[in-house]
Amino acid sequence: MPFTTQPIGAFFEDLAARQPDHEFIVYPDRDLRFTYGAYNERVDRLAKGFLALGVQPGDHIGIWARNVPDWLTVAFAAAKIGAVLVTVNTNYRSHELAYVLEQSDMHTLAIVDGSRDTSYIEAVYDLVPELKTQARGHLRSTRFPRLRNVVYLGQEKHRGLVNTSELLLLGDHLPGAPLAALRARIGCHDVTNMQYTSGTTGFPKGVMLTHHNVLNNGYFIGERQRFTAADRLCLPVPLFHCFGIVLGVMAALSHGATLVMIEQFDPLLVLAAVHRERCTALYGVPTMFIAELAHPMFDLFDLSSLRTGIMAGSPCPIETMKQVIEKMHAHEITIAYGLTEASPVYTMTSTDDPLRCRVESVGRVMPFCEAKVADPETGAALPPGVQGELCCRGYNIMKGYYKQPEETARVIDAEGWLHSGDLGTVDADGYYRVTGRIKDMIIRGGENVYPREIEEYLHTHPGIEQVQVVGIPDAKYGEIVGAFVILRKGSALQPEDVRDYCQGRISRHKIPKHVFIVSEFPLTASGKIQKYKLREQARALLGITTQVFAAPAGAGA
Repeated sequence: MPFTTQPIGAFFEDLAARQPDHEFIVYPDRDLRFTYGAYNERVDRLAKGFLALGVQPGDHIGIWARNVPDWLTVAFAAAKIGAVLVTVNTNYRSHELAYVLEQSDMHTLAIVDGSRDTSYIEAVYDLVPELKTQARGHLRSTRFPRLRNVVYLGQEKHRGLVNTSELLLLGDHLPGAPLAALRARIGCHDVTNMQYTSGTTGFPKGVMLTHHNVLNNGYFIGERQRFTAADRLCLPVPLFHCFGIVLGVMAALSHGATLVMIEQFDPLLVLAAVHRERCTALYGVPTMFIAELAHPMFDLFDLSSLRTGIMAGSPCPIETMKQVIEKMHAHEITIAYGLTEASPVYTMTSTDDPLRCRVESVGRVMPFCEAKVADPETGAALPPGVQGELCCRGYNIMKGYYKQPEETARVIDAEGWLHSGDLGTVDADGYYRVTGRIKDMIIRGGENVYPREIEEYLHTHPGIEQVQVVGIPDAKYGEIVGAFVILRKGSALQPEDVRDYCQGRISRHKIPKHVFIVSEFPLTASGKIQKYKLREQARALLGITTQVFAAPAGAGA
């Protein structure tokens, strides 16, 4: 049996009762601290507030926010109600948000003011103009008929939105009995989290993860790092990814450890947080660690408290890994691999693995999971050293894609094996390596990008006849997005026009860095487009001589 059969809310409550005065969450940049006991009380107040808004078990609560202090309050409140938390990528623009609002059947959306150059407030008003004219609590959106509430995570008041203070006050006026009754009905195999992963069919898919999936996966991730309640994890990765919410929050929660939160990644804030809070673990994608190591003030901080952590989400350069071990003192740093559909980790290195294995592999299979390298055609297991498709089976496999049974059946076969679409090998000692991809996914700095999604969007431009999107090697991000475009007759589009068409409509990391206007695509004898030749063509046009492969590490998927 895996670690626990408790749902998240019950597990959190029991832990808060056992160690009420132990620090759970710290925001060092504003000296904001919550103990397990205090945070549990805040979660209950917010959960009752959601009940007052009409949220019921099974309803979908979306969250579109940076790693603000009440991000996790919403997450745990949803878990205690039996609602499903729908995490929305902070890089999304209105076009992508609209899709998720509709496809997820979202009942309530919680937002902050915005992120970088995007105003979430304006985006929501544009999509749901009824917020400005209808009374709060009586929202009826023409475009999104299931949407009933929009919550603002902050103190400011916005027309049609309920803010945090008001939501907590609503909760204070409700008795605890209804919440307790709901908690008693929640099972560990109920869906608790839905994350949208870019789709090969051009549209994102909602991955349904259960309490059992994520809490147990988090526990074993923590075990691979030898976590205890004494550990303090600095978490600068976004919570809307599995990297943040499972590898980070669930790993810490399942061991009673402390989370040292960074609202939005900044290398200086990370270094200061590790120094001030004496963090023992640090997470990040390679670009984050590279930025921290290269910061001009790096030598001013004492990082000697660091012991372990996870580098994942994109390829882990060996030299960077060595510097993290030597200069940042994280001698037990680990690497994790998986994908959102696997909750997400199913192979991971351990703190006691030899350095060679920790930098050249993605570790061994996790407890209570099965992994195999399969023949892509037959599904038969292949012997050590032979390349095939990486597959996984176990307690951690998703319940499915929301309202997409056919897509679910494409990735989970009749024997329960989840097909990753990634190519790899396993050696005689059980260490897995990722060597390539069957699918066309691009991984840009830890963000999964499916070409079809961008191609579908660019096809809406009247001047574009055909478009093919490919990954281009990049020293900083591993891969960046490139687009090959065939124009309609009479069109005079320039590459910068194509990029401008994307600005503000799709996420920044999906916007093609390079656009090539061409007259034809390389084809096979049967007329199929040869994307690998387009990748070669892009390298030639840009003068890229090195072959960089961005090995997927779907922990951040």
